[in-house]
Amino acid sequence: MLRPKKTKFKKYRKGLHKNIQKNISLLSSYKESSVLMSSLQFGRISAKQLQSCSSVVNKKIKKLGKWQSKIFPHFPITKKPKEVRMGKGKGFIDSWACKISPGCSLFEISGAKKENSFLALRLAGCKLPLKIKII
Repeated sequence: MLRPKKTKFKKYRKGLHKNIQKNISLLSSYKESSVLMSSLQFGRISAKQLQSCSSVVNKKIKKLGKWQSKIFPHFPITKKPKEVRMGKGKGFIDSWACKISPGCSLFEISGAKKENSFLALRLAGCKLPLKIKII
């Protein structure tokens, strides 16, 4: 499973996403021969969801193209066990996730056919809890 090797703090607070639409130019890092997936809303993607996306994309494009993930789960998600009383501090780290804002590029496929790339990213987008756009 994806997780960082080292973090500054052991546990983080949840924090808030501010509802500010960022005018990020997606085409600045966009190559003519690649297909890009970007998000259209705020959200959180877990490491399990990233793994399932990578397995779907790898099955579709096989060795014909190069798949690149632009995000990494560096944010810890904590949970307390069931039937534990309130208090006694924050729970243990359960999983890892990454925070996503609108306009953030998630995945890029280059070197494969356009039809296969679009199909692979569309199937990977079905595994994510966000609305996405494929460019």
